[in-house]
Order: sequence, then structure tokens, then C-alpha cells
Amino acid sequence: MKSFKQFFMLVFLEIFAIISGLSVNAQEAPSLSFEAEYGAGKILLHTYRVGSVDQGNTDFNFLTQGGQELLFPFERYTAIMLLGGRHDIRFLYQPFELVTEVRFRDAVQIDGVLFPQATPMRLTYSFPFYRLTYQYRFLTDNSGSWLQAGAALQVRNASIRFEQLDGTQLAVSQNLGLVPAFALSGRVAIGTNLYAAFDMTGIYASSAFFNGANFQFEGSILDASIRFGTKFVDMADVFLNLRFLGGSASGVSQYARLEWSNATSPETANYLALMSVTLGATLK
Repeated sequence: MKSFKQFFMLVFLEIFAIISGLSVNAQEAPSLSFEAEYGAGKILLHTYRVGSVDQGNTDFNFLTQGGQELLFPFERYTAIMLLGGRHDIRFLYQPFELVTEVRFRDAVQIDGVLFPQATPMRLTYSFPFYRLTYQYRFLTDNSGSWLQAGAALQVRNASIRFEQLDGTQLAVSQNLGLVPAFALSGRVAIGTNLYAAFDMTGIYASSAFFNGANFQFEGSILDASIRFGTKFVDMADVFLNLRFLGGSASGVSQYARLEWSNATSPETANYLALMSVTLGATLK
């Protein structure tokens, strides 16, 4: 029996196969646009553990123990293609890397590696991702208002490192993975040049349904925003965007740990929530 992830990927590929066979109305020629946004992000919640608490591993709080109480730069880039006035295809690149330095006030154990009290540390939480999204625009009008829904495939590129500054100890966990999700977005025109818009991409799933695995593992992502924008010139809009970005992963994996940069322990608990405010532009 195929797992949900395999089924989701198959449906996604079939959607693109259907799109590739569509004849686009000459009056609805394909349009291409690019978005870039820059601003600041604030960590609301960020805890991380590799290995069980029973074996002495720490539920580490990046916000209170790891130097992530400050604002961090936040940016993202999106290419958008609209086919036939209805088929919205987007490719997103989201950089995301938080690097802090801190002296541990208490001993911390990560994946069986014990960092003593007063150890100077460099902490790297790198989690950039790439996302391909297809949405069908089922409501639209001439004012520029629309509503659309579809699916996304996201590639996570995670590297989390606890590094003693003198180089004597390192705990590292890296992995590359594919995550399917659902997508919904919309836009409402306000007068002639103003608009309000929203977008949501997310999923929650457990291993039995999501991965077809025979062990317990839960994960989630939610990337949601609201924005207000206006036409700046004929070929460009500018906007102000408020975004929530969060995710979780918790469980005990039974997959083989083949790469040396994989965590030694199969048990993990990783929770992140961030709020960002950005200014952006759309070039058409």
C-alpha cells in the first residue's frame, strides 16, 4: 500500500502533467513575476532535543539559553508563473540560518555529547528550504481579486550544530527531506491601486499516515502571512507583509543513520515558531 507521501507526490505530478497539456487562451498569455522581501524576524518559541531525557539529554531552549532573543534578518524570494489566468505555479527559496555565540551557564547534553558549564559555544540552526507550489484559481474577477488552492512540495535542508569554540567537541545533525503540504491564498482589491492578500501553506501528520512508517513520529509546518500592497509603477507593486513561520518534529525514527553527520540518537524533539515583518516588491 502506498504511503500518503507517495500518493501526494503522485497527485502533484499528475497535476503538472495536466497543466503541461493545456492550451493557453491567446487572451490569457502566461505571465511571469518575481517577488523579493526583506525585514526582521523574532523567535517566539524554539526548543530542541536529540536523544532521550532519561539518558541525560537536554531540552534546549534556543530563546532563553541559546542567544536567539534578538531580532534576525529575514528574507525570501519567489518566482511566479500564471498560466491561462487560472494555474498559479510558484517556486520559493527561503534562506534561514541563525548563528549565535553563548557561554553555557549550565551543563548541556546534546545527542550524548556533554558540554560542561561555562563552555563558550557557537550554535548554528540552519534550515533553508525550497518549495514548489501549484494552485488553481477557482475565483477571480476583473478587479484583481482572486482565491486559489492547491498543493506544495518543500525540500528542507537542515543542519543543526552545537560547536565548542575551541573545536574540541561538536554535536551535529543534518538531513535533507521532502515535505508535502496544502496551500491556500487569496487577494482582495481595495479601490484602484491598493490590495490585501493572504497565503497559507501547511500540514500536520503522524508517521502512520504521512510516511507509511511503522513507528511513531509527528511533524508539522505552517507558513502563513497577510500583506497590504499597492501599485508602485506599472510593472511593480510594493507591499508590507506580516508572516508566521513554524514547524515541529517529534518522535523516535527507525531509519538507518548512514551519514556521519546524522544524529547518533534516533529520538528528536524540535519546535520552532517565528514572526516576521518585511517590506517587499513584486516585479511583473
